[in-house]
Amino acid sequence: MAIFSKSNVPQFSVDVYQNEYLPEGGREVNAIVTVTATGGGTVGGAVAAPHLYAPGESPSAAVAIMVDCSGSMDYPPTKMRNARDATAAAIDTLRDGVRFAVIGGTHVAKEVYPGGGRLAVADATTREQAKQALRRLNAGGGTAIGTWLRLAERLLSSADVAIRHGILLTDGRNEHESPQDLKAALDAGAGRFTCDARGVGTDWEVKEVTGIASALLGTADIVADPSGLAADFTRMMETAMGKEVADVALRLWTPVGTTVKFVKQVAPTVEELTGRRTEAGPRAGDYPTGSWGDESRDYHVCVEVPAAGLGQEMLAARVSLVVPHPGDGTAQALGAPGLVKAVWTDDMAASTSINPQVAHYTGQAELAQVIQQGLYLRKAGDLDGATAKLGRAVQLASVSGNADTAKLLAKVVDVVDAPTGTVRLKAKVADADEMTLETRSTKTVRVKK
Repeated sequence: MAIFSKSNVPQFSVDVYQNEYLPEGGREVNAIVTVTATGGGTVGGAVAAPHLYAPGESPSAAVAIMVDCSGSMDYPPTKMRNARDATAAAIDTLRDGVRFAVIGGTHVAKEVYPGGGRLAVADATTREQAKQALRRLNAGGGTAIGTWLRLAERLLSSADVAIRHGILLTDGRNEHESPQDLKAALDAGAGRFTCDARGVGTDWEVKEVTGIASALLGTADIVADPSGLAADFTRMMETAMGKEVADVALRLWTPVGTTVKFVKQVAPTVEELTGRRTEAGPRAGDYPTGSWGDESRDYHVCVEVPAAGLGQEMLAARVSLVVPHPGDGTAQALGAPGLVKAVWTDDMAASTSINPQVAHYTGQAELAQVIQQGLYLRKAGDLDGATAKLGRAVQLASVSGNADTAKLLAKVVDVVDAPTGTVRLKAKVADADEMTLETRSTKTVRVKK
C-alpha cells in the first residue's frame, strides 16, 4: 500500500502524443503516453536531501539485498570478494531510517543480517554491523533463486512502508529448483515488492535474470567484470532511495465497444503490460508500473474503436495514474488524466500521417524483438536468418539514433552499411558481448518531442 505525505510526493503529469485522424472505416488508434513525475525523491539523478522528511519521520522504505553464495561464486575467488564489496557499498548508500536485510542465496536462502526474521533500521551502527556480517559470506552450494525471493518477500512484507525493493545478484543458472518453483515465487512477489536483478560474469541465463526483473518491475543488466559490481550496486541503491510512491498503476478507461489491443512501456525500456491488467470498474483496467521518484516514462497504448462516419469524433481512451488510498485501498488519482481521441476524416494526408512518437517507439519495440530473434537464430545455427534479423536491428538502431544499441550490435556483426541493414556475422563473438546485447536489447532511446 502506498503511504506518503504531501511533503515528498512527486507531482504526476500525463501527456498524449498521437495522430487522432482516422480514414473512413479506420478503427485502430495508437498513442504514446508520457508520464512524468517531478518534485519527489531525486534531483537530477541524485538522491534528494533528507529535509524532504518532517522531523521524526522516517523514510518509508525497506530493502532486501540477495547475494548469490553458490559454489561458482568462488571461480575466480575475486568474484565473491567483489560481491561482498558491492553489498557493502549498497549498505553505505542506505538512508538513515530505511529498513534493510541481507540474504545469502544458495539452494536455500539464509538471513545474513540482521537475522531472526526481521529487518534492521539503517544508521551508522547497523550499517557497520551489516558490513561485518558480510565477512561470513562464503561460496558453496547450489542455486535456487525462488527461495531467495520468497525470503525477501517475507522480510519486506513485515515492514509497514511504502517502498519495498530487492536487489538480486547471481552468477549462475537456477539449477536447483524447477522453473515452476521460480515462477511461483515471482507470482507471489509481484505487487508485493520490486526487484532489480544483475548477472555477474557470463555463466548465468539471460532470460532468467531479465524475467525476474520484468515480473517484479525492476531493471536487469549484466556486470561482465565483477570489479564493476560496487559501482553498479551503488547506482541501484541510489535509484531505490529516490523512489517515493509505490504501487502506481496506469489506469485505462475505454468507452463501450472499444477493445484494448495492447499497453506496453516503451521507454526507458520495452516492457509488455497487456497481460498484467487488473479490472478496475466498468470499462477500466489498471496496469502496474511499480514505484516512482523523479522520472519520466513512455507508454504505447493501442485500442480498437467502433467504426464511425466521416466527421464524427470520439474519446477513444482516458489514461490516468492511480495509487491505493492509504485509508481504504480505493484508488487515488495522481494528477489530471490524458485523453486519446479519434476523429474520422476524408483528408488522406491527415489520416495517413504517422505520429513521430508512435513511429519511433514502434521501431524501438521491433528493434528489441529482432535482436532477440537474431541471437536465438545464431545460437540455433541459422546463420542466414540471424544475419537478416541482426541486419534489420542495425538498420533500426541507425534510423532511431539508438547509439548504445548500435555499439553493442557492432560487437556481434560487422556492419557493411547501417542504413540498409547490410551486415556480416562475426566468426567469433565473446560471450560477454552477446549476453550484453541480449540483456540490454529492450533499452530504448527517447524520441525528441
